[in-house]
Amino acid sequence: VSTQSTGEKQQTDNEPDYKRLHAYSLVRNTDMDDEMLSEAVDTAVTACDKFAENLEAAAQMLKQAMDTKFGPSWHAVIGEGFGFEITYEVKNLLYMFHNGAYSICLWKCA
Repeated sequence: VSTQSTGEKQQTDNEPDYKRLHAYSLVRNTDMDDEMLSEAVDTAVTACDKFAENLEAAAQMLKQAMDTKFGPSWHAVIGEGFGFEITYEVKNLLYMFHNGAYSICLWKCA
């Protein structure tokens, strides 16, 4: 017995498969050590969940947290459908996906 209305079922059927399959965080590329990686992923997930409607605020929160914990100069980009080419300090790069909706690129460059 289904309790979904027709409108709810239709919305679920039209949702892209990747959004249903990736309802978690996935690290795509990194060269960070384990402690820094854990802190960065936790902070990125918290920022995206807290500011789901304002990705600029989420990126700002992530950058400020990393600057405080690991020193300046961190840069953060959070969004959908972007490409990038960056120069970064070795052992200071994170590229990840969150909830199948957002890509997060975090790097340090002095």
